[in-house]
Amino acid sequence: MSTFLRRSCGAAFVYTIAVQGAAADLTAQDVWSDWQAYMSGMGYEVNASEATSGDVTTITDLAMSMDLPEEEGSVVMTIPEMTLTENGDGTVAIGLPPSFPLTVDFKGPDAADVRIELTYSHDNLEMTVSGDPDDMNYDYAADSVTVELASLTDADEALPADALKMLMTVNGVTGTSQMKIGDMRDVAQTMKAATLSYNMEFEDPENGENALIAGEMEGLGFTGSGVLPKEWDAADYQSLMESGFNFAGGFTFEKGKTDVSGTAEGSPFTLASSSQGGTFDIAMTGSQVKYDVMQNDTKLAVTSGDLPFPLEMAMTGAGLSFEFPVQAEDTPQPFAFGMSLTDFTMSDILWSMFDPAGALPRDPATVVLDTEGTATVLVDFMDPDVAETLEATEAVPGQLETLNIKQLLVSMVGAKLSGTGAFAFDNSNTEEFGGMPAPSGVANLELTGANALIDKLIGMGLMADSDAMGARMMMGMLAVPGDAPDTLTSEIEINKQGHITANGQRIK
Repeated sequence: MSTFLRRSCGAAFVYTIAVQGAAADLTAQDVWSDWQAYMSGMGYEVNASEATSGDVTTITDLAMSMDLPEEEGSVVMTIPEMTLTENGDGTVAIGLPPSFPLTVDFKGPDAADVRIELTYSHDNLEMTVSGDPDDMNYDYAADSVTVELASLTDADEALPADALKMLMTVNGVTGTSQMKIGDMRDVAQTMKAATLSYNMEFEDPENGENALIAGEMEGLGFTGSGVLPKEWDAADYQSLMESGFNFAGGFTFEKGKTDVSGTAEGSPFTLASSSQGGTFDIAMTGSQVKYDVMQNDTKLAVTSGDLPFPLEMAMTGAGLSFEFPVQAEDTPQPFAFGMSLTDFTMSDILWSMFDPAGALPRDPATVVLDTEGTATVLVDFMDPDVAETLEATEAVPGQLETLNIKQLLVSMVGAKLSGTGAFAFDNSNTEEFGGMPAPSGVANLELTGANALIDKLIGMGLMADSDAMGARMMMGMLAVPGDAPDTLTSEIEINKQGHITANGQRIK
């Protein structure tokens, strides 16, 4: 089922249900013909009945099917009816019933077929297409759109109605999309929604364990644009990347919350989280994939029957970003990786579990890592056949060439480590450093508050005097005193011969 959701729902369902409008002459047949061409170009087989009466063309029993790669099965989606109405001003209105079933069949290679039956409902959904056949503009708006799980059948056995319930509702939806059709399809989209709420409830009929997940997001927005080839296989990522596909888009929300409750191993639990908005950006080309995720002012609270008190944590920001090459090239390609956790705090009750006397500073903690570099991709590892070979042979898909540590910061319990560095890697020499490519370069580090922290750990009984002595000796070997009290600095250099020096003193 995860294969279906990833490869089919995003392509067919979004385009078919949430299509988006400028002025020129369009006919219903223009819109319907382009939909068929679009779906067929992605590898779907499209079947439907078509009838025209006056200005209205009615499409019934619309079915879209596609075989999945590696004999994983096939996917069939059906929509009972939609109408295409010519408005007399060169625009076409797309109509759907206020509520109708949406059936998805996932046919596995064996007998384990899965059928998902959804109920799609909307309140005042309006969709209009305008422009001309080579430059179509779509506008849509709805007071609300709801998708609810009606039934789930696996291998001819229906899941009990109380075993799984799923509901998602989007309120105050507006959006536009422009599709220019030439040698490729140029697409630009925008979407806004007042709120998105979701609710999922499940119960294990055998042991009674259950969970309820309910959440809401406010102030949603999306913008994106890209280029789609006229013909490509939606189930084959490698062929998609080679076809000229590219996309860049960003999703934002102003605030959100999620509440989870249930029973596990006979014990009740709850989890509540909230945030003051965030972003999710993605960019994909034939050679690179890039993600950037950030969430602001996050709070988390957990209770359990096994715990005598709730666990509470908060952070000002949490982010993750990475950019990496996905296509084989003879020359090094750039990559980047970053993560941040800023101003992390936890409740005094949680602190008291290991620091009841309050000996350790409880200032907010921060961890930041920002890196970039180059790597040589040896094979097209996104190709399913190549990925299977890599898994069987345990071969590496690429090799690291350079690494630039733009920022390293770890600040907590009164101590702070910061640093930068730049290294190159010799992939022909994997003996010097135990199997990894031999590095060469320099790292500059600064550590403050370490001795004070060691003293506190000794006083708490968490560190023995002998361990503290060993730690201080190690710091003395690798670092020199800085300008400020309880500050150490270190310049670690690795040369091409594999020699390691600390502040000019050779240690290897």
